[in-house]
Amino acid sequence: MDYRKKTVVASVAGLTLEGMDIMFISFAMSMIISEFHIDMAAGGLISSITNIGMLAGGVIFGILADKFGRVKIFTYTILLFAIGTALTGLAQNIEQVYLFRFISGLGAGGEYGIGMALVAEAWPKNKQGRASSYVSVGAQYGVILAAVLSAMILPSWGWRGLFFVGLAPVIFAFIVRKKLDESPVWLASQKNKQVAQKQGKLKQLFATPRITLTTFALAIMATVQIAGYNGLMIWLPSMLQQSQGLSVSSSALWTISTAAGMIAGMLTFGQFIDRFGMKRSYGIFLVASAVAVFLYSYASGSAGLLIGGAIVGFFSNGMFAGYGALISKYYSVEIRSTATNTIFNFGRALGGLSPILVGYILQNANVTVAMGYLALLYCISLIAMVSLQKGKFKQEEMSHLTKAV
Repeated sequence: MDYRKKTVVASVAGLTLEGMDIMFISFAMSMIISEFHIDMAAGGLISSITNIGMLAGGVIFGILADKFGRVKIFTYTILLFAIGTALTGLAQNIEQVYLFRFISGLGAGGEYGIGMALVAEAWPKNKQGRASSYVSVGAQYGVILAAVLSAMILPSWGWRGLFFVGLAPVIFAFIVRKKLDESPVWLASQKNKQVAQKQGKLKQLFATPRITLTTFALAIMATVQIAGYNGLMIWLPSMLQQSQGLSVSSSALWTISTAAGMIAGMLTFGQFIDRFGMKRSYGIFLVASAVAVFLYSYASGSAGLLIGGAIVGFFSNGMFAGYGALISKYYSVEIRSTATNTIFNFGRALGGLSPILVGYILQNANVTVAMGYLALLYCISLIAMVSLQKGKFKQEEMSHLTKAV
């Protein structure tokens, strides 16, 4: 296996394990609520604290990866979220659950951007889109893996046994450290003392007006991506049960159909990026997402709901596959991990609050208004995307980065 394929395999595996870790909470939530005698709001806080940990871990480990190396810090992040997950199974009260989930979030938040940076630096520009899409599908593999393990472990070993499985990534971390060499692009940057000195500086993301605008625009796009996904996947099954009278089993079938559409969308979007370019691909998918989400509120009948769900998933979450390549396109090697982790995990933290607003809309309005809100988000992301200027920062702007540090 050549180096390019190794970066994809390592990053896919890392994101799969991260996705598995995050989904464990969803499957174990009812048991945790029951054991610690907490209400649903306190249970929901578990995910919120995990997202906060992801944002903090994204910033911290992104900076460290730019400064000390991709592979070394990548393995540390995997170890951290593995340990945090296993410790969750030992929690004696809800406060300890919060603490250990924050630790898991630190590791998970750091892992994403570093893996994406490794892939971006290993693959040529005309193939970065598809490489990024291969990695992004790993999150869906994690969902499936979490579902299978939950079905096998929860009935016999309970929720604690499920989280003990979180130690498995420790083995993977050692394999990565042994088999995967450091990024040649990052190593080459270390020979340039001027570049090496400014690596991993968070303030570089705001060094000039143009760089600041780019950072904010990408953060808006990442926030919409997460907000749209969470709003759809958390509330749509309930929406359909209420508005269409679907049974729980039928809504589960809808979830599978939508997830299948998401995977197909990710793989297709990667090909779109390489063939049509970044901005044109995002423009097509953002417009299609806004239209598909809004029209879906008028869907009816089993076939219409399943096919429509797959189409919505195809466009709305297909774009997730491009963020690693998108952010890497606008930031050079010395701040690539910092930028990817900070921007995307900001989107995770803020976009993760979307289900609260969607729930409020559903309680006070109807499904059409809720879907209109989600469609509006994609329009906002489209405006942010249009504001992005082509290519990495010019040489004079990079000189500002040097002065900033």
